[in-house]
Amino acid sequence: MNFWDFVRSTHEQLLTDAYQHASAVFQCMVVATVLGVLIGVATYRSEWAGNLATLTTSTILTIPSLAMIGLLIPVVGLGVAPTVIALTLYGLLPIVRNSIVGLRGVDPTLVDAAKGIGMSRVARLLRIELPLAWPPILTGIRVSTQMLMGIAAIAAYASGPGLGNEIFRGIASLGSANALNQVLAGTLGIIVLALLFDAAYVLIGRLTIPRGIRV
Repeated sequence: MNFWDFVRSTHEQLLTDAYQHASAVFQCMVVATVLGVLIGVATYRSEWAGNLATLTTSTILTIPSLAMIGLLIPVVGLGVAPTVIALTLYGLLPIVRNSIVGLRGVDPTLVDAAKGIGMSRVARLLRIELPLAWPPILTGIRVSTQMLMGIAAIAAYASGPGLGNEIFRGIASLGSANALNQVLAGTLGIIVLALLFDAAYVLIGRLTIPRGIRV
């Protein structure tokens, strides 16, 4: 059976795996974005706190994904839970780093002017600093999403959802008629999802970033 015949005969399973893969990455990115921006907001004013946040999240990223999931399995079991925790942790670094860089890059004169007209610190953050820091934050979100698309394939090791199941099934049955087709289908599916997500972020950027501050 050639590749396209394999895709046609298994398209329902492939679509299900693709949906689960995209859903897992999207949900983890929402959580990672909220946590990453909050960490950035909490640490960007202090040099040591910002460095500590960046160092901690970069250290997490150095842990091999198989090892991370393997360490989580005894704690939270198999399935969705270790996948969600691992992906969320891996997604933090680019968002935290870019949040800190973006917030520190806001023109201090604009913040001082807002302070001068009586804006509270929270109002300055929400109405001045975060909107101006949004372009680098969005870039961090895009980078995290691309990373998690690939890392999410390892979730199949812990009986997690997604296209990694196709890849693992193919690897486990190497030598069979459809082994390479399964690996290729899973890999191409992840690439297509990554491109679709990135296109969506480009659109979000055009809709949410004023033309004058686009990078």
